[in-house]
Amino acid sequence: MAFFKKYNGTTNLRLLRMERWIWILIYGGLLSMVLSTFVEKIQGQGAPAFLLGGAAAVVAGVVMVVLRSKLREE
Repeated sequence: MAFFKKYNGTTNLRLLRMERWIWILIYGGLLSMVLSTFVEKIQGQGAPAFLLGGAAAVVAGVVMVVLRSKLREE
């Protein structure tokens, strides 16, 4: 008996696209937020845009995780 169930992914293309966008938004947003610290040191004007854009992407990804948890595969 395994502690974690093995997840092989979904066969529903809509849910598969959603799962891919979730991780793209989360990781891309986190990367953008980290890059904003370096942009701030070099050029102070662009840093807030990177930070706010990255934070918005992370929030969108987390909201999509919650929505995906509510959806069931047909």
